[in-house]
Amino acid sequence: MEPPLPNSVDLGPLQLAWLGDAVWELHQRLLHCHQATRTASAHRAVVAAVRAEAQAEALQRLEPLLMEQERDLVRRGRNRAGRGPRRSEAAIYGQATGFETMLGWLFLRNPRRLAELLDHLAKTDPPNPSPRTP
Repeated sequence: MEPPLPNSVDLGPLQLAWLGDAVWELHQRLLHCHQATRTASAHRAVVAAVRAEAQAEALQRLEPLLMEQERDLVRRGRNRAGRGPRRSEAAIYGQATGFETMLGWLFLRNPRRLAELLDHLAKTDPPNPSPRTP
């Protein structure tokens, strides 16, 4: 017998953010699967889209649509984010963590709302930034 999926109430903001990061990356991969491009190009585009800066920008585009509970999830994730990697700004990293926390919670608790917000982002997607090269 398989163990039941955890209830999102049992998960803290950082666990939800970890899950939300996977949800966001899968969403980006699915979007790029439908484009006629080489795998390496699609990979670079996905990497650019899952960077903290891109996630913070996506959160800004969703901000006017968010319900109070979603704003609270973003705040909780942002407050638990810490400084993040040395090369990123703490504020941007916090926004990205808040965004991921909300996505993780919606994935578990309200998939319909998650799809609605992701559809909005796909429809309002700015032109693809050129991926960073190391």
